[in-house]
Amino acid sequence: MQPPSGPPFADDHVPVKTWIGLFGAMLGAFMAVLDIQIVSSSLEEIGGALGATLEEGSWISTAYLVAEIVVIPLTGWLSQVFSVRWYLLGNAVLFIFFSICCAFAWSLPSMIVFRAGQGLTGGVLIPMAFTIVLTTLPAAKQTIGLALFSITATFAPSIGPTIGGWLTDNFAWQYNFYLNIIPGILLIGMVWYAIEPQPLQLNRLKGGDWLGIVSMALGLGSLEVVLEEGNRKDWFGSPLIVRLAIVAAVFTTLFLWLELTGKRPFINLRLLVRRNFGIGSIAGLALGLGLYGSVYILPLYLAQIQNYSAMQIGEVIMWSGIPQLFLIPFVPRLMKHFDVRFMAAVGFSLFAVSCFMNSHMTQYTGINELRWSQLVRALGQPLMILPLTSIATANIEREQAGSASGLFNMMRNLGGSMGIAALSTLLTRREQFHSNRVGDAVSLYRPETQQQIDQLTQYFISHGSEASVAYNQAVQQIANVVRREAYIMAYNDCFYLIGFALLLTGLALLFCKKVKATNAAAH
Repeated sequence: MQPPSGPPFADDHVPVKTWIGLFGAMLGAFMAVLDIQIVSSSLEEIGGALGATLEEGSWISTAYLVAEIVVIPLTGWLSQVFSVRWYLLGNAVLFIFFSICCAFAWSLPSMIVFRAGQGLTGGVLIPMAFTIVLTTLPAAKQTIGLALFSITATFAPSIGPTIGGWLTDNFAWQYNFYLNIIPGILLIGMVWYAIEPQPLQLNRLKGGDWLGIVSMALGLGSLEVVLEEGNRKDWFGSPLIVRLAIVAAVFTTLFLWLELTGKRPFINLRLLVRRNFGIGSIAGLALGLGLYGSVYILPLYLAQIQNYSAMQIGEVIMWSGIPQLFLIPFVPRLMKHFDVRFMAAVGFSLFAVSCFMNSHMTQYTGINELRWSQLVRALGQPLMILPLTSIATANIEREQAGSASGLFNMMRNLGGSMGIAALSTLLTRREQFHSNRVGDAVSLYRPETQQQIDQLTQYFISHGSEASVAYNQAVQQIANVVRREAYIMAYNDCFYLIGFALLLTGLALLFCKKVKATNAAAH
C-alpha cells in the first residue's frame, strides 16, 4: 500500500504536517468507535420516538455493526483504488451526512438504513487510522501513533454510554448523532491539509477479487446478524437465524478458500499464519469480548437490579474511561524498558481481575463498590491494546499494512459481537438455572418460606390489603426476590466468563516471538 504522506523511515523526524494528518485520522476512528456504543443507553428513547419496540430497536445497533464489519476488511484494497486522501475524505463527508440523517429519521426502517450508512462509512475510519500509523511513521515513532490509536480502541467504548446518557437526559437522543458534526468537519480539514493527494487507481476495479468480496460481505454480514439477533430470536428456533447461519457458514468458508488460494486476493489472510500476528489477532477477539462485553453486561445489571438511569450508568462506566487518558501517554515509555509480551499479559490479567471483582455482586453493589473494579480495568486496558498492536504488527511490511489493519480491527469487532452474543445467551440460560435452584430452596412447602409469607402477608394487610390479596402479594414478592437473585448470580457468571477468557489470552501472548523495541518502537 502506498503511504499517504510522511518521511522516509530511515529518518526518525516526523513533520508537523504528518502529525496533523495522523490526528485527523485518529479523530475519525474515535468517532466511529464511539458511535458503536453511544446509542446503547438511548435505544429505549429512540425506539419510542420511532414507534418501535425495544427488540425492534435492537436493529439500530445491529445495522451499524453489520455494515462496519463488512467494510473493514475492504478498506486496505479500496484505499489503494481511490487513494488514502480521497477515500478518507469521501467517507468522512458521508459519515457526517448519515449522522445527520439518523437525527432526522422518521421511522425505524429509515433509521436502520441511515445507521447502516453510518457503519459503512465509519467502518472505514477505524482501520485507516491504524494503517496511517504503520505507513507514515518511522519505527521509532510508531508506538506514539499506536498509543493514539489505543485511545480510540479502549477509551471510546468506555465513555460512549456516558456521553449518550448525558446527551439524552439533558438534550435529546438526536444529539447523539449531531455530536459527529464538529469533529467530522475538523477531520475533513486535517486530512485535506495534511495528506498528500495521490493518483487514483480505478483500473484495479476491473481486476478486483469481486467473488471474494461478495462472499465476504454475505458471510460476515450474515454471521453478524446471527450473533446480534440470535438470542433475541431464540437462536435456531427462528427460521431467519437458521437461514442466515447457513448463508454465513457457506459464504465465509468460500471467502476463506478464495483468499487463501487466489492469485490476487483483496486481503492477505496468510498474515494470520505468522505467529505474532496470528496470536495477536486471536487476542483481539478476547479484547473485543472484554471491551464490548463488559460495557454490555454492566449497564444491564445497573439498570435491572439498581434501577440506575442512563446518566447514573454512565457515571459508573466513566471510572474505567477517564483514567486511561492519563495513563496511556506513559505506556510508550514503559515499552522502552519492559518486554511488550509481558506488558500485554499484565494488561489482560488486570482486566481479568476487574471482571473477577465484579463476579461477586449482590443487590447492594452500586457505584461505590464498582468504582474500584473500574479503576483496575482502567489500569489494565492501556497495557493491553498498545503492546498487543506492537506484537501483532512487528515485521509487517508496509505493503501489507492495509491487510494487517483490516484483519486486526475486524477480529476485535468480531470478538465484541461474538462476546455479546455469548454473554446474552449465558445470561438467559444461567438465570433459568439459578432461578430453578433458588426456587427449590424457597419452596412454598418449606417452613421458613411459609414463615416469610406469613410475615409479608401481615405487612400488606397492615397497609390496607385484603387477606387474599395480601397473600398473593407476599408470594409475588418472594418470587421477585428469587428472580432478582437468580439474575445477579447470572451476571456474576458472565463476568467470570470474561475474566477467564482474558486471563487465558494474557498467558497465550507470552508464547509470541519476542519483539525488539528501539526508541519505544516495535519493529
